[in-house]
Amino acid sequence: MTAANVVISERAARRIGEILKTEGEGAMLRISVEGGGCSGFQYKFDIERAKAEDDLVIARDSAVVLVDPASVPFLAGSEVDFVDDLIGASFRVVNPNATASCGCGTSFSI
Repeated sequence: MTAANVVISERAARRIGEILKTEGEGAMLRISVEGGGCSGFQYKFDIERAKAEDDLVIARDSAVVLVDPASVPFLAGSEVDFVDDLIGASFRVVNPNATASCGCGTSFSI
């Protein structure tokens, strides 16, 4: 799986870069998929300082995103975007693998 399989939008890269700047040198954003949520799986976002040897590393501008190997198949072909609308600002994963998702968009099923 290559970095081209998961895309970070320009808006998301800008926001991730802003967040990482406040976290100090060496900070990276980890996106993972875990069991749970109202639809079966949910996305998790964490700040990391160390990457595993087998992590997928996606770099765009000042954003560095890590995805663990177990989560990569769930995110294959996805785009991570950042939206700021009436209900608030958040990262949104547009995932072509998801067959259903919850109303808030934080969990999905395959």
